[in-house]
Amino acid sequence: MATNEARLAKGLSQDEQTFIDTDWAYQGRTAQHPPDGDWRTWLLMGGRGSGKTRAGSEWVQGMASSTGRQANGTGATRPEMRIALVGETLGDAREVMIDGVSGIARIARHDRPRFEASRRRLVWASGAVAQIFSSEDPESLRGPQFELAWCDELAKWRHPDETFDMLQFGLRLGQRPRQLVTTTPRAVPLLKRIMADPMTACVRIATQDNSANLAPGFLEAIEGRYGGTRLGRQELGGELIEDREDALWSRALVERARQRLAGKLHRIVVAVDPPAAAAAPGSCCGIVVAGLDDADHAVVIADGSVAGATPAGWAQQVVALYRRFGADRVVAEINQGGDMVAAMLRSVDAKLPIATVRATRGKWLRAEPVAALYEQGRVRHAGAFPDLEDQMCDFGPDGLSGGRSPDRLDALVWAITALLLGHDGAPRVRGI
Repeated sequence: MATNEARLAKGLSQDEQTFIDTDWAYQGRTAQHPPDGDWRTWLLMGGRGSGKTRAGSEWVQGMASSTGRQANGTGATRPEMRIALVGETLGDAREVMIDGVSGIARIARHDRPRFEASRRRLVWASGAVAQIFSSEDPESLRGPQFELAWCDELAKWRHPDETFDMLQFGLRLGQRPRQLVTTTPRAVPLLKRIMADPMTACVRIATQDNSANLAPGFLEAIEGRYGGTRLGRQELGGELIEDREDALWSRALVERARQRLAGKLHRIVVAVDPPAAAAAPGSCCGIVVAGLDDADHAVVIADGSVAGATPAGWAQQVVALYRRFGADRVVAEINQGGDMVAAMLRSVDAKLPIATVRATRGKWLRAEPVAALYEQGRVRHAGAFPDLEDQMCDFGPDGLSGGRSPDRLDALVWAITALLLGHDGAPRVRGI
């Protein structure tokens, strides 16, 4: 809030200054407002904490609210307006897009919508309705129709192409159907396709741009660790980082391995790569689930990796995934924890079948035969696993950029090795 002197210098009354201090038209940065021009898709790519979610919430609230006005051609809100809110999961859609710190329900200053949990929708006094959807269920978008859509973290969607395609068929109401895509960029084919569309208005924002709303010292600390790295350019600068030239995997190779459904699987394993330090800052326990299909392909079906978990925490996650997928056994690397790893897992389930493995070769040498299996078409991904695939496409001879641990990738390597390779890395036909 401005001081009385500053307010008087501007010739503003107390009410006028209060309005300016709280109204999004004045508070939002230019990049957070809808761009000019005749666009169908507003693509807002930004770093972590850059203000993407706030921009999405304000756009939807402004369009749906009985008091809000946005640049949508007429500037008017129509009572029959229908809006789609699409998140990575239904939980994300509610926890981030609706109830989050920058979610619609939190930023609404007038005409706050009510959330009807049983019908998974927001309803405004104006009559506008926004329904939430998940990228895990593209078919749920078959049938409904909309005038507007907000797609959040599209680069992390489980079934990106199918979900986005279904949404496009439903975006057919009103005079100017439009959609906003907010995401931290990843070099996935769908995002590249959206960027190349002449009806897309692409805007980039960086974490630094939103420094006034971030915790003191956050930027200095995060820039000190990730500044200048590929990960930092992507997660902080909002840059779309292409393939690393010396990486074992490319985005194209991973996309060729993509399929929507896992199909019938047997010999399912849960591979776990425990962190070097329990619950250390930035530590992650890599946990990947994969199985064999009838064509003898290894099919990755889940990345259940957990960050910052205690040994008890990641052990519970491993056992939960073992039970959920009806796995045959757990494959656990014991370089970092020795006998403690198996002991911790059996403290959760005493009868858990565990095969322990110890790395005797470097990570690159262990990963090479697994990458070769991808090239041969013997490994499939049932859906998308963005964090895992980011590590795969950033893994070179010197490891991951920025010196991070390839925890998820290590778990993947152990899972595929157990299903398709012998202990010496030579291919085998059947067995674990």
